[in-house]
Amino acid sequence: MDHSLANEPGGAMVAYRGAILHFRDDPRHADDSAVAYFDDGLLVVQTGRVVACGEYRETLARMPGGIEVHDHRGHLIVPGFVDTHIHFAQTDIIASYGKNVLDWLERHTFPAERRFSDNGHAAEVAEFAVDEMLRNGTTSSMVFATVHKGATEAVFRAAESRGVSMIAGKVLMDRNCPEGLCEAVEKGTAESRELILKWHKKPGTRLRYAVTPRFAPTSSERQLAEAGRLLDEFPDVHLQTHLAENTEECRWVRELFPWSRSYLDVYDRFGLVGPNSVFAHCIHLDAQDRAAMAANGCAISFCPTSNLFLGSGLFDADAAQAAGLPVGIGTDVGGGTSFSVIRTLHEAHKVLQLRGQHLDAMRGFYLATLGGARALGLDGEVGNFETGKYADFVLLDKSSTPLIARRMQQAASLDELLFAAMMLGEEHMVAATFAQGRCVYRQCE
Repeated sequence: MDHSLANEPGGAMVAYRGAILHFRDDPRHADDSAVAYFDDGLLVVQTGRVVACGEYRETLARMPGGIEVHDHRGHLIVPGFVDTHIHFAQTDIIASYGKNVLDWLERHTFPAERRFSDNGHAAEVAEFAVDEMLRNGTTSSMVFATVHKGATEAVFRAAESRGVSMIAGKVLMDRNCPEGLCEAVEKGTAESRELILKWHKKPGTRLRYAVTPRFAPTSSERQLAEAGRLLDEFPDVHLQTHLAENTEECRWVRELFPWSRSYLDVYDRFGLVGPNSVFAHCIHLDAQDRAAMAANGCAISFCPTSNLFLGSGLFDADAAQAAGLPVGIGTDVGGGTSFSVIRTLHEAHKVLQLRGQHLDAMRGFYLATLGGARALGLDGEVGNFETGKYADFVLLDKSSTPLIARRMQQAASLDELLFAAMMLGEEHMVAATFAQGRCVYRQCE
């Protein structure tokens, strides 16, 4: 990726003209004020932050004279996408065959992750993965590393150098995994603490740490207890893990933790169910689990591409909504088969259709932006174009392919246009990605 295209954020005020869409609230349960759309809009940026956003002529009239305006009419400007669950270390095994989640872990994930003991390999993959996220319009993410401290640092460095928002953590595993990935509880805990002290909210960055047990079967009760103690010691760090993805996995959890009422109960016993906890998948839950998660301020990462690819099941979005659970979209690379949040949205639509539920385009783009930011607790900084937030945004080309251009011309409403974009768009629709007002990706011309 050519980072020479990037313009460093400075004191000058810069504006971007085009169609603009962002959300003030969830359009599913709020009034019309939840959606802000300007067919001819202006986004004004200074020193990496949003200064103003609104209708072009009215907004420009409020700005100082001589402001530089970049004309992107023909494009749709949206906030940077938020990927709430991704494994950067699985980049090289994306689209690898597996019978189910557990088979896929054994055949592909564990062998691939053992290579990350090599810091050079870890750095190369981290650079590629973060650039691939930017190529797909993702500017905020929650990322699994591997058990290796160096790999975790590699992905933090890649995010730091590009000025993007990232929550990441070193994977914790002390059983039921191969040699080279299985480590003593003391080592995993000590290295996690060191990483927190070095990287969590590091000044001048947008980085945060997540305590990261892979999933209950690969952690002993002692390791899960130590993870809970880390959360007590550092109450503003996050927790990320997998929950109730696959029926065989759930059966295994019942065997390993026979005292537990449910899979969630295992995490709850050790203090891992809290306001900064994000659980990926959450397919095979019951009402009691969802109520407990909501009561404790947890969030869910919905990973439809991965769930379909590995045959894990169909997420119940209506039940999550009814329980009051925040939900974001996760690509779950490499079980997921694309870095594109847009592509993941069109898979989400299909999952919910099979559930007898629905995902319209407005709510889809909300989940990809402000909804994801809320799920990760980042909505004070990103997710929409409120004044003072980071100027993370994406230019979506409404004529990126002949088919998309033709379909857009037939759209009779904004809803129809957005739905076509959600179902037909992928990385080719992303013309450029900006983080803190700085161009970090531009499609080759």
